[in-house]
Amino acid sequence: MKDLTPARSSLDPIEIASRDEITTLQLDRLKWSLRHAYDNVPFYRQKFDAAGVHPDDLHSLSDLGKFPFTVKADLRDNYPFGMFAVPQNQVKRIHASSGTTGQPTVVGYTANDLKNWGNVVARSLRAAGMQAGDMLHNAYGYGLFTGGLGIHLGADALGLSTIPISGGMTQRQVRLIEDFKPKGITVTPSYALSILDEFNAQGLDPRECSLAVGIFGAEPWTNAMRLEIEQAFDMHAVDIYGLSEIMGPGVSMECVESKDGLHIWEDHFYPEIINPETGEVVADGEQGELVFTSLTKEAFPIIRYRTRDLTRLLAGTARSMRRMEKVTGRSDDMIILRGVNVFPTQIEELLMQVRALAPHFQIELTRPDRMDQMRILTEVADDSIGDASRADAASQLSAAIKDVIGISAKVVVGGIGAVPRSEGKAVRILDQRPKA
Repeated sequence: MKDLTPARSSLDPIEIASRDEITTLQLDRLKWSLRHAYDNVPFYRQKFDAAGVHPDDLHSLSDLGKFPFTVKADLRDNYPFGMFAVPQNQVKRIHASSGTTGQPTVVGYTANDLKNWGNVVARSLRAAGMQAGDMLHNAYGYGLFTGGLGIHLGADALGLSTIPISGGMTQRQVRLIEDFKPKGITVTPSYALSILDEFNAQGLDPRECSLAVGIFGAEPWTNAMRLEIEQAFDMHAVDIYGLSEIMGPGVSMECVESKDGLHIWEDHFYPEIINPETGEVVADGEQGELVFTSLTKEAFPIIRYRTRDLTRLLAGTARSMRRMEKVTGRSDDMIILRGVNVFPTQIEELLMQVRALAPHFQIELTRPDRMDQMRILTEVADDSIGDASRADAASQLSAAIKDVIGISAKVVVGGIGAVPRSEGKAVRILDQRPKA
């Protein structure tokens, strides 16, 4: 793989500023953000007043812990525009979640918000090894989802040539990669595997394609999957993080030269880690739930938003800003099976160790009697693998799950294509247990 480390002179000064400079800027911006939310969003005024706190009570960064959390239900309760802090004529862009599990969450952006968003995504793409004049194959979905258009904003700001292909049409994805020869690709890691399958189906060697870096996000993925993708494509695979409630893609980014966690762009987003059960802030280095407060957002300020993503904060390395460890899962995606906590990423990591199996899987949960049951649906890496080898692979994975996680799971190994493919975020859990 090529060395894609960006020149230090190309970085924004704040990326390599001292911690004192960063925290001083954060405190000033945090005071503004709390005041902006309190003065312009009735929800926040009522919430702060009920908690007995006021923006003037913030004298240090640690004082943020006195302020109440914001959760997704608050956004849904204020649908569509109740969380906006500026008049409608100042909102230049609106995005929203799909709303498949409830009322959509709606977010808005002023012209300055869009500029800031473009800048942090440009910073992220540069950290991945992209530079002005490079070509980017953007396979994130365009539309109300923030992924495609958010990446496009940053690509424009960095001066890239963007192929806005969006998701789907996998045969065409491969053809354009072969014909246009982009340097980078932005896509969900699960859909990257579908693109990899299509390279193989067309008899093409993905290691011979032009891609030098893949920028993957929108769903948790393991370092084992990173290695699989890097070896398959002979390219760097780096992690990007974001969520629409905070901004979209570009809240934090892994640096291609270190690949040791995602540096949070702390001049725009203030992170905390809390105990998900008590809500208490924990120290850097301890695992917990990630919470974000926006520092510069005008249209849609967000205060202490509980992301449900589980990670920990670490000191900066390639940049001065703190890192968040790769997200291991979401607290609301955690499976509790017979008293044991299980995350899909744990299953993925063990699956990747069984050479006969492809990295596609789904977890099926049932309750045929009074006991919950787990079944892992997966598939062979090669259709030439016979029945005996399939049974052996199933036994290997089942034994690993029992040894490492401590639960019994039935593993079903199908042929290539047995697990449904995703053109966006993978559907990892099929919960067929009766609802209470």
